Amino acid sequence: MDETHANETPAAEVPVRMATKGLGWSGRETGDELEGELLREDHPDGASGPLPAGTLQPAPTKPSPPPMGPGMQRPEVERFGDAETDSVFDLAGINDPLTEIPDDLVVDAGKLFSDTRIFDVLDALDRELVALDVVKRRVREIASLLLIDRLRRNLNLEAEQPTLHMSFTGNPGTGKTTVAMKMGQILWKLGFVRKGHVVVASRDDLVGQYVGHTAPKTREVLKRAMGGVLFIDEAYNIYRLDNERDYGQETVEMLLQVMENERQDLVVVMAGYKDKMERFFGDVPGISSRIAHHLDFPDYSLEELMAIARLMLATQRYRFGQDAEQAFREYMELRKSQPNFANGRSVRNALERLRMRQAIRLFEAADRGRKLTKGDLVTIEADDILQSRVFGGGVFDR
Repeated sequence: MDETHANETPAAEVPVRMATKGLGWSGRETGDELEGELLREDHPDGASGPLPAGTLQPAPTKPSPPPMGPGMQRPEVERFGDAETDSVFDLAGINDPLTEIPDDLVVDAGKLFSDTRIFDVLDALDRELVALDVVKRRVREIASLLLIDRLRRNLNLEAEQPTLHMSFTGNPGTGKTTVAMKMGQILWKLGFVRKGHVVVASRDDLVGQYVGHTAPKTREVLKRAMGGVLFIDEAYNIYRLDNERDYGQETVEMLLQVMENERQDLVVVMAGYKDKMERFFGDVPGISSRIAHHLDFPDYSLEELMAIARLMLATQRYRFGQDAEQAFREYMELRKSQPNFANGRSVRNALERLRMRQAIRLFEAADRGRKLTKGDLVTIEADDILQSRVFGGGVFDR
C-alpha cells in the first residue's frame, strides 16, 4: 500500500473469536455471535433541521449498527437513498408511494443519466478494454440495476439495497483490476459509495505474521477502503484451510462481518484463478453467500491480443512499421504457448521491451551521425521484435 498514516493513532486491538476449522459456522447471514463490530465507533448520522419545501423526504433511517471498535468513526455523510432529491411529484403526505402515486407519473430518467454521466464510464470501458463482451454486458446489467433503483428511490419506492460484492475469476492480465476501477466510478456516480476509490490488497496487506498482528492490519485496510471498493487479489491466499494456526482466519472473520453489516458503504471484489476461488468459496461458505455477482474473465485470443497491442501503441504514440505487425503476431503466437503467459500484461511487457530496443537502435544510429526524424521516433520496426529470445529457442522474455 502506498498511503502512509504518520499522523494517525494506531487502532487498539479488538479481540476476535477465532473460527473453527473450515469456518462452517460462518455460513449464517448475520454476525450476531461475534462480540462487537470491528470497524466503526457508534456515531449516529443523518442531517439535522427541516428539509426545504418540495424536497423528497428520505425513508426512515435504519438503526445504527453496534460499535465497531476504536480507531474507526462513522462518517457524517449522506448514504445512498438518504440524500435530498428533486422530484416532479409532491411527496408530502404520501404514506404508501406504491399505491398513492399514480402509475402514469413520468420520471425523468434522462436527467439522471445526464447528471451521473454514467454512459461516459461505460463507453470508456468499451474503449479501454478489448473484447470481454460478456464481462462488459454484466457491468452494464449492474449499472442498469443501480440506475433504476436510484429512480425508484426518487419516488420513495424504497427497497433493500442490492448486494454488490463481486467475484472476478480468470488468469492474470485479463482486465480484472481495470473493471474493478470502472465499477468504483459507476458506484460513486450513482451514489452507492461515498468516494469511488479502489484499494487493492493481497494477503500480505491483510494477514499478520504473529499473534495480535492480523486484526490491526486488516482493520487499517478496511478503514482506507470505506466509501469505495476493496479489491482483494488472489483472495484464496487469505485463508489456508490446511493450516489450523494460519492467522488468515482472523481476516476472514472481519471480512464476513463487514461484507454483511457495512455493505452500504463498502463493496468487496475478490479476484483470482477460477479453480482456486471455487475451492476458497467451498472452504469459507460465508464468503460465497455474501457475493451476488460472479464475473469470469476468459483468456484473450491471438486476434484480441493484437488489438490490445495496437491500442497500447496508439495510446503511447507509437506504431508498427513495415512487417513489424506480422513479426509481433508471430511473437505472440509463440509466447502464448510458453509458461507464465499473462494475456494483456504480457503484451504490455513485450511492448516495453520493444521500446527499449527501438531506443537503443536509434541511439546508436544517431551516435554514428544519422539524422533522426519524427517517423523514426514513433515507429517500431520488425528487427526490434525479432531480437526476442522467443525466436531463438523458445526461451520466453522475462
